[in-house]
Amino acid sequence: MLRLQLGPADLCRVRFADRLHPVGTALLAGQWLRDPTVAAMAPALAERAVAAEVAGDAQPATAILRHLLPDRGRLPDFVTPFEGLESVEAGLEAIRATPLRRVRAEVTDAYADTAGTLLRRRFAAADPEVLDLFGGAVRAWFDAVLAPHWPDLVSTHRQQVTRASQRLALHGLAGLLGSLHPAIRWREPVLEVRTWWGGEVEGTGHGLVLLPSPLAGTRPRVLVEPENPILVVYPVPMPRRAAPAGGESLGRLLGATRALVLRRLADEGGLSTTVLSRAVGISLSSASEHATALREAGLVTSERDGGAVRHHVTPLGAGLLGVGPEQACSEA
Repeated sequence: MLRLQLGPADLCRVRFADRLHPVGTALLAGQWLRDPTVAAMAPALAERAVAAEVAGDAQPATAILRHLLPDRGRLPDFVTPFEGLESVEAGLEAIRATPLRRVRAEVTDAYADTAGTLLRRRFAAADPEVLDLFGGAVRAWFDAVLAPHWPDLVSTHRQQVTRASQRLALHGLAGLLGSLHPAIRWREPVLEVRTWWGGEVEGTGHGLVLLPSPLAGTRPRVLVEPENPILVVYPVPMPRRAAPAGGESLGRLLGATRALVLRRLADEGGLSTTVLSRAVGISLSSASEHATALREAGLVTSERDGGAVRHHVTPLGAGLLGVGPEQACSEA
């Protein structure tokens, strides 16, 4: 049991993470989906993870991640950083920026009960070549397994934040903290969390960030770093809606991320470049590039609205997605 002693400065700064962390979510999912019992809760994702393990371009990536990270339990904290929420690339940049001393200490601790291999020893030594190999594996695994489901995962996170915000408004902070998850209990001024490690931890004075995630695993995850808010990632139910029909074929045609951009614009319509980047989990510059490519292909139109540029799916783009042309016309 982990007991978080929260002071007034922490309790005055309780907030929700505004989005899922692409890299952190991928690494938690990669570990979580190895357990057949909990993988049954996310059959579509589990099926993609198995497919990535046995065949396709992501097979080497899966093997690397399985070799370098523990099968269960606590991951090295630096692989789930606070920074890098904007995209997979931003998350990997935050990982690469981790001080070498910290990488060595956390990986060595994670390997305490694991047989040593040359690759693991090089990872524990923060070998730049192995860190780059690790980053490439994360990117490939995300694209193969999570990318087709990312809009649904993002939508689930938003829905959970909305519901929790309503509980806060109706029942106050104690009501919120006491209802997050069965493994989390609020005993003022202590937040008790049944996670993968235990002890007594003082608040940092920088607040508490709550992150509901459908891929947190079977227990909440807690990240405590000096000069940062305490991060509590807690499990929530998987989204019920499956990945869109035809998503894989469209991904092969356009690329997984570009297909997701087109799908999100069809689902919501009229999104600015900034909102689109958040909805898909990519950087602002990447969202702009994908929107430009789709516009040049006649699948998207863009119009300036004050200081923002808003994007809409065209009838051609709607037809490619299987959306009714009348819907596309009304959105555009």
